[in-house]
Amino acid sequence: MNRDLYIDFAKGLATLSIIFIHTAFWSGQFYIPAEVRVFSLVFDVALFYALSGITSGANIEKTFYRLLKLQITYMIFVTFLFFLDYFFKVFGLSFFSIEWLQNFYSTFGSKYATTNISTEPQWQNLGNWYLHQYTNADTFPVVMGSFWYLKVYFILAVFGVLILRFFPKHINWFIGLCIALTLIFNLFPWFYPTGQVGYVAFYLAVFLIANRMRGKKIPSCIIPALYAAVGILLIWMFWYYGSEIFYKINKNKFPPKTPYIIWTLFSLVTLFVFYNRLKITKENFITYIGKNAIFFYFAQGISSSLVYFLVVHFKQDVPWWILMILIYITNIILATSIAGFLIKVDRLGWNILEFLRRKTAS
Repeated sequence: MNRDLYIDFAKGLATLSIIFIHTAFWSGQFYIPAEVRVFSLVFDVALFYALSGITSGANIEKTFYRLLKLQITYMIFVTFLFFLDYFFKVFGLSFFSIEWLQNFYSTFGSKYATTNISTEPQWQNLGNWYLHQYTNADTFPVVMGSFWYLKVYFILAVFGVLILRFFPKHINWFIGLCIALTLIFNLFPWFYPTGQVGYVAFYLAVFLIANRMRGKKIPSCIIPALYAAVGILLIWMFWYYGSEIFYKINKNKFPPKTPYIIWTLFSLVTLFVFYNRLKITKENFITYIGKNAIFFYFAQGISSSLVYFLVVHFKQDVPWWILMILIYITNIILATSIAGFLIKVDRLGWNILEFLRRKTAS
């Protein structure tokens, strides 16, 4: 079966959008206007859950094997990150001073200023990362700040495949249940749960709707109606919440509440409109990103942390929009280079595990 390059292309564009979001919301907080940062959320993480729904099936063994491989790849990456962070601190304390390190970390802002710098490795952090408790990585704060997506994805994939496998004739009922829960949580905010329930209720609906769209094409005659519906919802949102809600979209993202949900509908509709309509016949740089999306997701956390130092150096001398373009391009270049390196680190990690398996199997 031929690989659907549209899926890779869409994943690639979504990954580039995530890089732009993290360019705007992390180091961009120092110089990018709030309006631009909010607009960066138009194409956001919901696209990944939709694309996962399109590509997922009812094969439990295949899904669990894929999740296990992802977990091991994730553990290889955070192990690499842990030692990278640790050796940088050892280097700083050995050749400079704790004041130099504190000044280095202050570049990220007071919110991420570390208070525990020592040559002793913080093994509890590595254990927490393995178990998806994303305590901060001091040297690369954006990495753990963007990993909330991964925990929700694991939960979503498990629930999704169980529904597809055991309730194939009742998928619409589960979509309705997820939408109903999302409405209840938003209409009665005192019921809104902490933890992952709010995330899963909405994103599981996106996942299952996308799965129902698998292999289908939205008829051309209803496309204007879909975009009109999105437009009407946006108008209602600004009328009901007031214009100030525009600046609070990101606050309504964690977990997703009504304003953010409405804000994501444009990107989701666009994804489904072009699905099975836009034909990508040749591989390119964007499909390459899509094929290696997880490594780019890891890499952009590192690169989005590194560009802080360029921002601090140039923000006073370069117009914000020029600096934004330059930082975004730099972030993509860095992420591409780091992703290529992480692919090699991942391959090395798997080879080590295979060596250990052979040695312990006898």
